[in-house]
Amino acid sequence: MGLPLVPVATIAAKYGAVALAGFLLARQVQRGHLDQRSEDALDRVPEGVTVHRPRDREQANATARINRVIRLGTDGPGVEVDFSALMRLRLRRR
Repeated sequence: MGLPLVPVATIAAKYGAVALAGFLLARQVQRGHLDQRSEDALDRVPEGVTVHRPRDREQANATARINRVIRLGTDGPGVEVDFSALMRLRLRRR
């Protein structure tokens, strides 16, 4: 019995398209750098979500931080997850 080539070729084309898209995306991403001032600012963000809108500016500032330890089992190995974010939204009328 012969190997059905159409289904195999369809799957190969799908995986090839995903691989090509990943390759092209990887070429577009620029290598980042570490800014210690930004790292320190993210470390100072309080746990939870905060929003502040200064009256003298046309902007809103928000922060968010979630810090959790995820364990496999009661005494199993754990991973600490620290998610911190800073956001500024500025709307101007022109």
